[in-house]
Amino acid sequence: MSDVLKHECGIALVRLLKPLQYYKDKYGTAFYGLNKLYLLMEKQHNRGQDGAGLASIKFNVDQGTRYISRIRSNKTQPIQDVFSQINNRINTIFDNNEDKLDDVKWQEEHMPYIGNLFLGHVRYGTFGGNSIENVHPFLRQSNWKHKNLIVAGNFNMTNSKQLMQELITLGQHPKEATDTVTVMEKIGHFLEDEVADTYKKAKSAGFNKKQASPYIEENLDIQRILKRSSKNWDGGYAMAGLLGHGDAFVLRDPSGIRPAFWYQDDEVVVVASERPVIQTTFNVPIDTIKELPRGKALIIKKNGTTSLERVMKKREKLSCSFERIYFSRGSDADIYQERKKLGKFVFPEILKSINDDISNTVFTYIPNTAETSFYGMMEAAEDVLNQQKTAKILAGGGKLSAETVTDILTERPRFEKIAIKDAKLRTFITDDSSRDDLVAHVYDVTYGVVKPTDNLVIIDDSIVRGTTLKKSIIKIVDRLSPKKIIVVSSAPQIRYPDCYGIDMVRIGDFIAFKAALELLKETNQYALVEEVYNKCKAQQVSDDKDIINHVKEIYAPFTNEEISGKIAEMLKTEEVNAEVEIIYQTVEGLHKACPKHKGDWYFTGDYPTNGGHRVVNQAFINFYEGNNTRAY
Repeated sequence: MSDVLKHECGIALVRLLKPLQYYKDKYGTAFYGLNKLYLLMEKQHNRGQDGAGLASIKFNVDQGTRYISRIRSNKTQPIQDVFSQINNRINTIFDNNEDKLDDVKWQEEHMPYIGNLFLGHVRYGTFGGNSIENVHPFLRQSNWKHKNLIVAGNFNMTNSKQLMQELITLGQHPKEATDTVTVMEKIGHFLEDEVADTYKKAKSAGFNKKQASPYIEENLDIQRILKRSSKNWDGGYAMAGLLGHGDAFVLRDPSGIRPAFWYQDDEVVVVASERPVIQTTFNVPIDTIKELPRGKALIIKKNGTTSLERVMKKREKLSCSFERIYFSRGSDADIYQERKKLGKFVFPEILKSINDDISNTVFTYIPNTAETSFYGMMEAAEDVLNQQKTAKILAGGGKLSAETVTDILTERPRFEKIAIKDAKLRTFITDDSSRDDLVAHVYDVTYGVVKPTDNLVIIDDSIVRGTTLKKSIIKIVDRLSPKKIIVVSSAPQIRYPDCYGIDMVRIGDFIAFKAALELLKETNQYALVEEVYNKCKAQQVSDDKDIINHVKEIYAPFTNEEISGKIAEMLKTEEVNAEVEIIYQTVEGLHKACPKHKGDWYFTGDYPTNGGHRVVNQAFINFYEGNNTRAY
């Protein structure tokens, strides 16, 4: 999208099911798992570039030997930095022990990052800043193997303050109020409880302390730990965890908001946030990769057995539609077709805007991530033009000359590459006028393609704040002197904050919200703003079951077209000569294109959890009071 939205976090888990010697013999290296984890992380770098980290666990080492390795980075290229450090460490050890290049047993005992279980994470920091302390995986340490907990996830909790208070009630002293810390400590608390209960059972069965360890490993109830830990979680999450002795789990929220996919064969169990990265990394058919069911946990025991266990009662599936529109890689077979449909389904509104005049219209896309929806728009334009060609030929009644028929048949929609993002300019001048001038040159344009009689249609993934459109894109393409500039969003109007992962929390930033406020002023209805504020304030002390989204009332007096029209007015500056129109996808069109992923709360205000409704009201309160802090 032209307005930058930071991406989701991504997780990658690899559990080797064979001894390390097996991978050395078959694939030439005992570092097979680490290599695969690198590919899974690198192919998900689109999901977050603020930080990256990994942890590995060895199963077969003696007491007193390090069995957990962890490394994290918040450098500019964190994945490369992490694996560069790992490679340097490994190569240094091999340089000093050249005779051990083929000795897998020695490598397992003496080298870090070689192991049986791996967890990787790529991060965008929506909460807690970007210091190295906030980069996943998080580690909760203990001298008992079973109590060591490593956690990483793609999630945001709407009720972190409540969860922290619960920890305090349990007698803990959390070091931070971030959702990652509160979630890890909640799991850690019930992990310790479960270990203690299982140890009591081992003693009752006649085991001494040393003998109890393998008993605990075999009998630890991960499902029960997760049920107790997640009882009051409110948010969207795909949560991965490793226990020091070798158990692992991945838990998905009950609405399926955040994505998670898994694959298993006789060599490996794999989990990732996106399906095609597993398909590509392991070269496996798409139908062998499964979506993790909502409200369930994939549990992988140290002995290699896997099971899907119900942790929470599933709710209506409301998977994040932004994953389909923008965040996930478009190489997924289903996502590719869905994005094409988004471009196709919005085309009827484009056709109205250009008065059916395809011949005098140039179609393009900005930015590159909108290319797939552009293909769908292309197909729709070609279909309409073919219908127009047929009508012209039939209207001729067989009397058209061969030359005329040829002219009709050779006509094509005009698809062009109009804007090219040359470089990400860095703002080194602080005054607004200079900075705006720099932003206005982010894109170069192709001259000599657009005529003064042409409409210029530009499709974008979505329009969030409208800042880049106003300060850069519209001004730049206006230099081409089109008759009309039509900016098309393949997504509906973004009206409400997201609180489950995307960095969209300040409602006052949204161009649709600003447009609604302007319309309220123009129609003498601005008093509604204070009314909504008072209703939101009154609900701050209400029980969750009573919470409703009062912010919907801000938009209720106006049609989608009225808000789109006001947005167009706001984005057109005085120096722009062309007429400007903004067209948005409808919510109905979105659901038609993505029928299995109906999470649309940022468009409709219909949040899947009570915490979402509480967040949107708080976001409005913050806006009204001029408070620029987060709403959760």
